[in-house]
Amino acid sequence: MSAPLEDYALIGDTYTAGLVSRSGSMDWLCLPRFDSGACFARLLGGERHGHWSLAPYGDGWSVTRRYLTDSLVLETTFRQAGDEVRVLDCMPVRNDRPDVTRRVEGVRGRVPMRSCFVPRFDYGSIVPWFRPDNRRLHAVAGPDHLTLDSEFPLEPTDDGRAVTHFQVGPGDAVEFHLGWNSREYGSPPRPGGDIVSATRRWWQEWASHCRYQGRYREAVVRSLITLKALTYAPTGGIIAAPTTSLPEQLGGVRNWDYRHCWIRDATFTLLALLDSGYESEARAWREWLLRAVAGEPEQMQILYGIDGTRRLPELELDWLPGYENSRPVRIGNDAARQHQWDVYGELMDALHQARHAGIPPAEDAWRVQRKLMDFLEGHWREPDSGIWEMRGPRRHFTHSKAMAWAAADRAVKAVEDFGLHGPVDRWKRLRAQIFDDICDKGYDPGRNTFTQHYGSTTVDAALLTLPGIGFLPAQDERMRGTVRAVEEELLSGGFVQRYAMTDRTPHVDGLPQGEGAFLPCTFWLADCYIQQGDTARGRALFERLLGLRNDVGLLSEEYDIRAERLVGNFPQALSHIALINTATGLDGHRSGQGSRQDGASAGRSMR
Repeated sequence: MSAPLEDYALIGDTYTAGLVSRSGSMDWLCLPRFDSGACFARLLGGERHGHWSLAPYGDGWSVTRRYLTDSLVLETTFRQAGDEVRVLDCMPVRNDRPDVTRRVEGVRGRVPMRSCFVPRFDYGSIVPWFRPDNRRLHAVAGPDHLTLDSEFPLEPTDDGRAVTHFQVGPGDAVEFHLGWNSREYGSPPRPGGDIVSATRRWWQEWASHCRYQGRYREAVVRSLITLKALTYAPTGGIIAAPTTSLPEQLGGVRNWDYRHCWIRDATFTLLALLDSGYESEARAWREWLLRAVAGEPEQMQILYGIDGTRRLPELELDWLPGYENSRPVRIGNDAARQHQWDVYGELMDALHQARHAGIPPAEDAWRVQRKLMDFLEGHWREPDSGIWEMRGPRRHFTHSKAMAWAAADRAVKAVEDFGLHGPVDRWKRLRAQIFDDICDKGYDPGRNTFTQHYGSTTVDAALLTLPGIGFLPAQDERMRGTVRAVEEELLSGGFVQRYAMTDRTPHVDGLPQGEGAFLPCTFWLADCYIQQGDTARGRALFERLLGLRNDVGLLSEEYDIRAERLVGNFPQALSHIALINTATGLDGHRSGQGSRQDGASAGRSMR
């Protein structure tokens, strides 16, 4: 069985990433890319589905972990009586091929160590052939070829394992290197030099550019490093998470593949990068957005592959039992075929924020925006699947309409603030028309709250973002009423759920109910408190969220209040992005927030 999510730490090379448990087992790794088949899939099954453990032999070892300062080099220290040893895990930022480096360093006593290498290609379904080559072991099946280099001879067993025993004393250091190769590359050269130190220096140099200097700098820098680790370097695309099918509820069926890039995260991501001083990453993200959405506006998707791939067929891997028996295990994501009007607003807002921040304009950006506006003008009245990708009937979601309003607002600002050419008067009328439509049909005056969708009696946590996009100020009585409704209906155990799930609604969006509290939504509630002037309340909620991070500072997608455990895909980019943005807002360092909220002046009083 896999470990609790809290027990995992991330390592990566900006092409792919792996998860290492507190016990020293690498239980998840996809090579050579984030979206490739996993060669270690114990996370979603058992030992037979692939892992690589490296730890002291025997029981009774106490464990402490940390990342070496401002880096993605993981240090795990094992102690027992007078013995102590540490394991350093990292993936050097890639030049041409992926490499996992694991270094064992003796500290005290003479410690017996055991390495158990169990590769299984295609998400644990294929047992490779082993070919020993003195201190190198080849594992081959089809297009996949792993090479494990060791300072000791590696002898495979009949059951598809390679087990190595050795000892380390004070000052001893033993390294293992795992590489992936295609047939075109052949066998890689044996690694040389101090890879661990070089990797540490690379990350520390990158982290040194963070300009956030507030009281939460450690948490912000760790979140930025995580965000960088989830970036696919060749394209600038940022995945939602490096995992698939980690359940939203333990034992449940809401298990999705998050190794893709979502347009809904566009502006949140851009603001986090810009406010923290990472303009080159923000520019790369902007360029990925423009390439991904190229084509006709009606073909725009809510998510894409890391290289802009549009076809992401959803498949079930029936040989995997799932994380803590949460089935099915899925790869691909059928949500790519859904229609969500909010992504048009997200894209328009992201390009507006990039322009506002002084990122040199892309030649095609305004042309793309003009085409999106032409399409949105004729379609914004249609229902959609909403930000939460509901797999039921389409509805007129209030948040989706508000993002259509944001698209019109950013189009107006592009003309008025940057002198771009466009039918500004027509867009102003559209902006006012959408605003009035939302306030007429998506607002319940009796309860003084906006609703999840037109005609609904429930609320939705996505409504907490309305002040952030500038639809209405957070101090507006309608927003105060909406915040109160969210607190009453969606706040459970101090954390916010995305939408109501009760015993009276056994099925939501076509699937059985049940999920944890969606962590970004709770950050959004903290943002509303801060924007309403209640900084103390916002700070208290923010610091409570910080307390959910595991010992190395990572957050998942959701939190199971009853089990008091992290759930959902891990680590989750949007949770860390929300952390960065809330910390920045608390310390008043948000460079883009004012421009994002300027749109509130376009709203009108209720008649």
